[in-house]
Amino acid sequence: MKGIRGRVLLIAITVIASVIAFLPSSPLYPMFPSWWGKIFPSRGIVMGLDLQGGMHLVLEIEEERAIENTMERILSALKGTLEEKKMAATLHRVGRELHTSYPTGGTDERETIKKILDRDYPNLGSRENAGGGLVFFPRDSETARIVDASILQALETIRNRIDQFGVSEPLIQKQGKNQILVQLPGVKDAGRAVELIGKTALLEFKLVDEDHPLLQFLPDRIDAGQEEKIIADYSGRLTQEDQILFERIVDKERGTVTKRPYIVRQQVALTGDFLSDARVAIGEFNEPYVAITFDAIGSKLFEKITGENRRRRLAIILDDTVYSAPTIQDKISGGRAQITGSYTTETANDLSIILRAGSLPAPVKIIQNVTVGPSLGRDSVEKGLQAGVVGTLFVVVFMIAYYRLSGLLADFTMILNVILLIGALAAFNATLTLPGIAGIILTIGMSVDSNVLIFERIRDELRAGKPIRLAIDAGYDKAFSSIFDSHVTTLITAFVLFLFGTGPIKGFAVSLSLGVMINLFTSLVGTKVVFDLVNQRWKLKELSI
Repeated sequence: MKGIRGRVLLIAITVIASVIAFLPSSPLYPMFPSWWGKIFPSRGIVMGLDLQGGMHLVLEIEEERAIENTMERILSALKGTLEEKKMAATLHRVGRELHTSYPTGGTDERETIKKILDRDYPNLGSRENAGGGLVFFPRDSETARIVDASILQALETIRNRIDQFGVSEPLIQKQGKNQILVQLPGVKDAGRAVELIGKTALLEFKLVDEDHPLLQFLPDRIDAGQEEKIIADYSGRLTQEDQILFERIVDKERGTVTKRPYIVRQQVALTGDFLSDARVAIGEFNEPYVAITFDAIGSKLFEKITGENRRRRLAIILDDTVYSAPTIQDKISGGRAQITGSYTTETANDLSIILRAGSLPAPVKIIQNVTVGPSLGRDSVEKGLQAGVVGTLFVVVFMIAYYRLSGLLADFTMILNVILLIGALAAFNATLTLPGIAGIILTIGMSVDSNVLIFERIRDELRAGKPIRLAIDAGYDKAFSSIFDSHVTTLITAFVLFLFGTGPIKGFAVSLSLGVMINLFTSLVGTKVVFDLVNQRWKLKELSI
């Protein structure tokens, strides 16, 4: 009797726990008191992209830019080394290559630079150019490593941005060689999400070249859209040390946009890699700006830059756009700066999210952008529920007609199976997709399939003349190995689907895996305990099977 009570108690506890876990997914949950969510689960089943709508994006990393950005960082580090050693050699980047040139008689410097690069960057190849200098370039293995590292960094960066954006249960994963799949269920503002995900957010601080003779010919303002013309007209008169960038200026009264050109140094004084925080703040005229804070190393570098360049302008550049170019009045300690511009509170908040989450290693192209409407999801849910109800009714009627009262017991097991499965999905905050609903319906059939095996073994024992209780025990014992083996093989298949499948396939695998494990419990414990209770109470002479 104690064994029966323990099994009944176990079933009751699992049913109650399943109902409590499912409650946050029910329409009645908003009526519950506030203390409920503090004690019991407050999150339930999350509808997938195919059920509640949202965004489906496929992004592609620009491989060449990722390689060029890596070579630019190597160039910057190497220039610092040359300055420390007081070497006269010059370096500049052309695409993915680093070109060196030396003053007359610079053979020793050439060998020194080659030794430094061979020591610190062994994956770079080298060749001699026409002028006698060396050209360094990434080998094929290094190119592949840079691309793979860029994909992983982009995955993490996009995941951080989406987490701060507040999307529930997003899907972010690598697809193919250089693509990233992003699914955002429930996202309504598609434009803002695309802007937030795809923005490169390469934050740089560069000194403005205020002594350049070309400044007297550059216009103070130009109309938006004229940037390429200005660059084409004047870039031929610039050295490799300078570049033309533009600041976007918005006239709030007229709503017009103009651009202000700047000549800035190519060499980056400081990058956003040293950023530790970025927050929205409100200025004295109630205009939002982004307050940034550097880490310990960045603070020292920023202090050094501002201390050595008093009375010069330092441009704050984000994705090749000048946001502000304040004059350095004095050395700035503490590692704090401001990015000002024509921000709204929302755009300033988005920029702070991007800066906090980190910059993408290279620009990304959106090669697929599909917005799924929630109407498709509602229609899918309704048809899935209809299929589930109709399928369940057919199974219920068949089991009662074929196995009589024992078939009714199998139907009870099926209902118990569905309750525990829905509760388990809610407890794990699983994302329910249309294939996931198919997995639930599949487990309905599997739940009675196990009982069919058990009932047929019981029938065999009864035909052999065994008493009812012994026939029931023998039926469960003999059916156990077949049920266990079939469930384990199905579980292995579901595991493989989860491991290698994408979004909706994973949803199917989760539903199937939980359904298999729960069915093993309900078929071997649920029906057996009812048989034991009935047989103990009424001492059955006949079994309706």
